[in-house]
Amino acid sequence: VQILLKLWRNGFSLDDGELRSYSDPINAQFLESVKRGEIPVELQRLVHGGQVNLDMEDHQEQEYVKPRLRFKAFSGEGQKLGSLTPEIVSTPSSPEEEDKSILNAPVLIDDSMPATKIQIRLADGSRLIQRFNQTHRIRDIRDFIIQSRPAFATTDFVLVTTFPNKELTDESLTLLEADILNTVILQQLK
Repeated sequence: VQILLKLWRNGFSLDDGELRSYSDPINAQFLESVKRGEIPVELQRLVHGGQVNLDMEDHQEQEYVKPRLRFKAFSGEGQKLGSLTPEIVSTPSSPEEEDKSILNAPVLIDDSMPATKIQIRLADGSRLIQRFNQTHRIRDIRDFIIQSRPAFATTDFVLVTTFPNKELTDESLTLLEADILNTVILQQLK
């Protein structure tokens, strides 16, 4: 995730967001983490353990000016013609939407064990994001797809990794053994 931190005379902002006062203890703690070269807790929650690239701009001689909202003409999704599985071109969902789908998910997570997030791009063009323990098996991903989208229960499909494309044929492997932690899995119809 790419994040832009702008330092102003009267506070700081993240990615053209609202001004955050230097005097607020939470904001001061955020800046202290950045000064120590650490990822602030707030950003760790945002990226769910992923990589953060933090760029900084110094505007300390200027007062904060709220940026104008950019016009966004199209926020739907597109599908590439001629591809075996549709490639989703859409804006990423917010962390709140992701958390909502996780709360409704039928996968039991053991919080005392290491976990990972898997994004599943379904053959119908939709996507699912789900937390799994690293000890879950590939067949648990298949079961999750069927529980989330019952229409696929009677459909013959395979699960494939991206880059390099590899069909996950041994569904008894754990996610760790299959080396698919924090990855995108494609569902392809047979």
